Amino acid sequence: MAQLTDDCFAHGGALLRLDDALRLLGERLSVVAETEELALPDCLGRVLAEDVTCAFDVPPSDNSAVDGYAVFFDDLDPEQEARLPVAGRVTAGHPLQAVAERGTAIRIFTGALMPEGPDTVMMQEDCDLADDGSSVVIRPGIKRGANRRKRGEDIAAGSVVLHAGQRLRPPDLGQAAASGRRSLVVRQALRVALFSTGDELREPGEPLEPGQIYDSNRYGIAGLLRGLGCQVTDLGILADKREAIQAALAAAAERHDLIVTSGGVSVGEEDHVKQAVEALGALHAWRLAIKPGRPIAFGQVGRVPFVGLPGNPAAVMVTFLNIVRPLLLRLLGASELEPQRFAVRTAFAHRKKKDRREWIRASLRRNGGGEIEAVKFPREGAGILSSLVESDGLVELPEEMTHLEEGSMVTFLPFSEVMT
Repeated sequence: MAQLTDDCFAHGGALLRLDDALRLLGERLSVVAETEELALPDCLGRVLAEDVTCAFDVPPSDNSAVDGYAVFFDDLDPEQEARLPVAGRVTAGHPLQAVAERGTAIRIFTGALMPEGPDTVMMQEDCDLADDGSSVVIRPGIKRGANRRKRGEDIAAGSVVLHAGQRLRPPDLGQAAASGRRSLVVRQALRVALFSTGDELREPGEPLEPGQIYDSNRYGIAGLLRGLGCQVTDLGILADKREAIQAALAAAAERHDLIVTSGGVSVGEEDHVKQAVEALGALHAWRLAIKPGRPIAFGQVGRVPFVGLPGNPAAVMVTFLNIVRPLLLRLLGASELEPQRFAVRTAFAHRKKKDRREWIRASLRRNGGGEIEAVKFPREGAGILSSLVESDGLVELPEEMTHLEEGSMVTFLPFSEVMT
């Protein structure tokens, strides 16, 4: 007598492990993005295509790290206060025009060029200035060279300050500017075609008939793609007709670097995307040993890479962050494909199937002892989009694990690492 299964994706044939799928796909993918030179403000989020070298020292000269008084350390008494006449004043961009003499103090401001001779700066908060400003009392205890920024302290001339393959962040743009660069050579944005499939889908705001829902997947995926600097062509919602899907895929392949779809890659009679891709190219991986998101497809339409994401909203986001994102970064020529993950303690127990990678939506909180712990979202369904909105990230459970004890240490992927 046949047994019923509660696994909604049960299907004949072995499931492919995630690491094997990523290795297989990595062997077939190469950088597709060409390069272009952009003005520095336009480079944020782009992948750097060549190393950036600084030709000079940064800072170019010794300067003061604080507002205070520049003095000769050897004029100070290590045991008691020293009163010195104030013999000059120097501000940022306006070097001292005279020679600083021994036995004097020079009023100096943050960023100002250190006068020749004085080697130490005393913060103004630690000094007592005479009422008429003619002299200053320096307290004992300061170290030689204190509050003095050395030439080349940040960057030494000839240093590589940014490396090819970096995704450029705000501080990277600042570093490039500090090195005198007004533009950078970066990878062009990937041109991505995006569409959803499903006769039940409608655009937000349209009237809904019984059995219809609004298409949320396309908007979430588009946001993730744009966060990676992609140029997204939104092809809308396609009907569940193989001919229409196949024609749309063929047309998209002519003018895009990547095609991403949502829905239609499972095993149902109305899931036509898989068959359409196979007719136009090939599928390299389908049905992975993961939860959520088993029905996910990777292949090519002609020579253009194709990603078919599941139809369930939570599964779409989880699979994109863990699987599609590193593949996109590879196409862009990025050197760092994986985000930072962190070890946290769980505030829940969990059972899972062996030989399946699983991601659990969770929030972080401090327990009574002040330790950060992960709290499982109360509902696990692959269609519960609110589970992502109301969580901080994903707890990742490896294939070998079958039972997670409360209080165990696990790997946690914060959404803040991957939703930018």
